[in-house]
Amino acid sequence: MPSYPKYVIILLASLLIAAGTNFFLVPYKILDGGIIGIALIINYISGIKIGLAIIVCSLPIFLLAWFRERDIFYNSILGLLASSFLIELLGPLQYHFLYYIELGSISSAIIGGFLMGSGLGLMLRFKASTGGTDLLAKFIKRYIPLNVGVLIFLSDAVIIGAGGLLISKETFFHSILTIVSGGVATGLCTLEK
Repeated sequence: MPSYPKYVIILLASLLIAAGTNFFLVPYKILDGGIIGIALIINYISGIKIGLAIIVCSLPIFLLAWFRERDIFYNSILGLLASSFLIELLGPLQYHFLYYIELGSISSAIIGGFLMGSGLGLMLRFKASTGGTDLLAKFIKRYIPLNVGVLIFLSDAVIIGAGGLLISKETFFHSILTIVSGGVATGLCTLEK
């Protein structure tokens, strides 16, 4: 089980993910990669809550973690639940944030991606995750010697590509900026000394 400081890092990382999602991506219908990206697609199409969609989409990966590495499973449960809860908690504050801070869609895509990538990178650094493709990338890293940030970037690109069928070219471009920015932030946070 995680130690007290690890809980604080996981909660801080979840807050970064929730802020990036609600304040920068959702207002412009920008996608992220991974399970959050899938949850955003579901939300944009059907209106289903993002946090709920993240939890449901993460179940298969959590089953893998349960059988492969219980320590990561327990740490990731906290990351999944905290980030999903905080995404729903901060959702109603979008209007207030956008009222005071007005950014364009390109700036929002880059900042949102960087915040979310930093949150994921912090979790991975402390052996936790939100349970999405970041957890899957951690497993794949054992067999393919690539940085976790690179693996996440590749999976994000696939999800953005699939989501591109459902969104405009402009949103697709902004989503690419988000995953590049997020991949850089995750890579920086997970660099090994």
